[in-house]
Amino acid sequence: MVGDRDNPDREFVCQSEPRTPCVMPASRADSQAFTDVHFYFHPASNDTTYSGKIQLGFFEGATPHELTPKVTVKRGESRANTSVVGIVSSRPGTHAMTIAVTAESATPREIREQVPIEVK
Repeated sequence: MVGDRDNPDREFVCQSEPRTPCVMPASRADSQAFTDVHFYFHPASNDTTYSGKIQLGFFEGATPHELTPKVTVKRGESRANTSVVGIVSSRPGTHAMTIAVTAESATPREIREQVPIEVK
């Protein structure tokens, strides 16, 4: 999602399933672009704890913003989510969102994704 300070959820940008290209406007000195990024953790056949790191390289700043989720979803519950709001980079180009999360349950699963985010 992308928008302004008052509503960072104003416009839909992209999603993971089905995968769509992620393109958002760059921040400018006279107009900062804000983004609200949502991550969803789905239930499985057993209680599952999701943990790891998510790096957001398209936020304003010299280093990627890092999230360290620790979310448990019980079997049969609805999905859990976490979100983060930030200022979109003022540097146009392709930036990475790197997901390195482990879903711990009866059968642990590594979730590794590198998602390109185009800032224009």
